[in-house]
Amino acid sequence: MARISGVDLPQNKRVEIGLTYIFGIGRSRSQRILGKAGVNMETKVKDLSEEEVTRIRKVIQDEGSVEGDLRKNVQMDIRRLIEIGSYRGYRHRRNLPARGQRTHTNARTRRGPRVAIAGKKKTVGKKG
Repeated sequence: MARISGVDLPQNKRVEIGLTYIFGIGRSRSQRILGKAGVNMETKVKDLSEEEVTRIRKVIQDEGSVEGDLRKNVQMDIRRLIEIGSYRGYRHRRNLPARGQRTHTNARTRRGPRVAIAGKKKTVGKKG
């Protein structure tokens, strides 16, 4: 079983896709890593040799932060925005969209489920 950066890669997927299970690695970065490590992208994760896994680990380590370090940096960036009192920090603190999206009708994922207001009913229009 291939374990890289504390993440178990899925056995039956190609290496190119399997690496994207690591936080901070997408398709393009995965392809670049495999190119530098000299590993074929079509290879399944279960067919990787120990030497290939070691080369992939080394390239990821040299390239930059992934998983825990990257998550920690993102959280520190958000905390800094909140502390300096910027608009984006305020939006993060109130759990609202931070990039200018409208909230009058959308943003249900960020704001959570609708909260019913007591005494307010939808009116049904009459036919005729």
